[in-house]
Amino acid sequence: MYRMNGVDRRALSRRRFLSLGVGAIAGLIGAALGIPLVGYAVSPALRKSKTEWVEIGPVKDFATSIPQKAEYTLFKRDGWVEETAKKAVWVLSKDGQQFTAYDPRCTHLGCAYSWQGDRNRFFCPCHDGIYDIDGRVIGGPPPRPLDRYETKVEHGKLLIGAMYSVNANLERVG
Repeated sequence: MYRMNGVDRRALSRRRFLSLGVGAIAGLIGAALGIPLVGYAVSPALRKSKTEWVEIGPVKDFATSIPQKAEYTLFKRDGWVEETAKKAVWVLSKDGQQFTAYDPRCTHLGCAYSWQGDRNRFFCPCHDGIYDIDGRVIGGPPPRPLDRYETKVEHGKLLIGAMYSVNANLERVG
C-alpha cells in the first residue's frame, strides 16, 4: 500500500521534504544577505541629490559689468564633524538682473585664474589659458569653457547652487 512502482512513498516524501526544507532555508539566507547588498549598491543611483544653495553676498555688490571675485565660507557637516572651508567664485552680471557665477579653477588643470581688466579676459598663468568675459576659451590648452554654478536671487542676496559644465556654445552639458 505504501509502495508505488517498487519505491516506498514515505521515503520519497521524507527525502523530498528535507530537500525542500534545505532549499527554503538556503533561499531565506540568500535573500537576507542579498537584498540589503543590492539596496546598498543601487540606492545612490535612485537618490535625488538635493541642491544646497550658498549665499555669496548682496546683489548690489555684483551689479557691474566687470567680473567680481567673491569669497564665501562653506559649512559642511559629516556626522559629528563640522568643517568650514573658504571658497571663491567669479560673478558677472551684465544687466544687474541675470548673474553668471564661474568656478575659480581653470578647466585645464584646475589652477586658479584671474581677471585682467585691461585686456578684458580671464587668464590662467600656469599654462597660459585665456578665456573671454563669457568664459569661452580663446587661447591656450583649456579643453572647454569655464565651469559655472547655478544662481538665484532671494531677498536681495545672490546664491549659488550646483556646479555644471558648458560646451563651446555655452549650453549646459552637465
